[in-house]
Amino acid sequence: MAAAAPAANAQRSYVYKARAQDGKLVKGALDVPTEAAAVSRLNSMGLAPVELTEKLPGTGLEREISLGIFGKRIKVTDLAVANRQLATMTSSGLPLLRALTIVADQTQNEKLASLLHEVARDVETGSSFSDSLSRHPSEIPAIMISMLRAGETGGFLDVALASIATTFEKEAKLRSTIKSAMTYPVVVLLIALLAVIGMLLFIVPIFKNMFEGLGSSLPLPTQILVDISDQMIWVLPTGIVLAIAFATWWRAKKDTDGVRRIVHPLMLRVPIFGPLMGKVAISRFARNLANMTAAGVPLLRALTIVGQTSGNWVIEQTALKVAESVRLGGSMSAPLAEEKMFPVMVVQMVAVGEESGSVDTMLSRVADFFDDEIEATADALTSLIEPVLITFLGVVVGGMVIALYMPIFSIATAVK
Repeated sequence: MAAAAPAANAQRSYVYKARAQDGKLVKGALDVPTEAAAVSRLNSMGLAPVELTEKLPGTGLEREISLGIFGKRIKVTDLAVANRQLATMTSSGLPLLRALTIVADQTQNEKLASLLHEVARDVETGSSFSDSLSRHPSEIPAIMISMLRAGETGGFLDVALASIATTFEKEAKLRSTIKSAMTYPVVVLLIALLAVIGMLLFIVPIFKNMFEGLGSSLPLPTQILVDISDQMIWVLPTGIVLAIAFATWWRAKKDTDGVRRIVHPLMLRVPIFGPLMGKVAISRFARNLANMTAAGVPLLRALTIVGQTSGNWVIEQTALKVAESVRLGGSMSAPLAEEKMFPVMVVQMVAVGEESGSVDTMLSRVADFFDDEIEATADALTSLIEPVLITFLGVVVGGMVIALYMPIFSIATAVK
């Protein structure tokens, strides 16, 4: 087929159907510069191309799938289970290639299954496990690739896989704790918002028509409520459009450095939830750094990665300062002490770990401590927020009801 020559090194995405050596039909996708490169890649994988189609992103359903609206993402729990299974199989003496095939066939996540099948074919053609995974940076976290590379280099791949599984299991538990703490207040606030909008759209106009027949001026709270109801015809559509526009902008810009350096420090100052988010970031930083250094990843490389995976710009900048200090022969604890986000206890434990040569052990204890703190804080928040939100909901809805009935109370008082 005639096509314009691609720019040098430009990657295109091709969807293929091919026959394996055992006759099985295999489907998948490749990112290569040209169609000829795709065919060559398939041949090197021992596959005979049956159908090869260039996938053009950005149109129709393709765009929706690429945005993750309909496509199933690879979750951290999927990676935790897959790595735990691989660790068990490889430690039992099963060859990596066979283990990859078994896990790919067993996983319920179709995207992960397709990725593991492709990685297995790469491994079969001579690529290392970590190099094969590094070709999928959008699905596989950098921490996993670095720990696997260290395990392959040191000859302890099964240990590295087990460590990765533990890391992802802790991360999944951490996310579940935060999700549980946030779900209740979000749902209650959403119900309150819908109740207010419903009353303004449907209940207040009924009372307004009734009030117009009274022939007297309305009390101030009632008049304000009626005025707001009258404006809902344009306020509600405008609000919906602005909400969609903000959500679209936030999705596109939330990971940019300019937004993160402003938003993340502000998030840490939010009452009640700010300290919780700070503990989550510190726990993630300590856990990932401990596991990576224990797995043999060089400290400077580990610090760069854990900063990026902490999910907080302040932590990321601190990790870079720590890496620079270590590179110049300084300590890890000194840059941590300069950042107010890190409690004195964390700084002291890291300093003790440096003196005793057991930084990874101390960081693991820090992570365990903050994991317990996060669970306790989440439980306390749930207990504290429940009565506050119920009171808030009662004040908002009850206040609106009282405002609507104030003219009726005024008439009843005048009649008496």
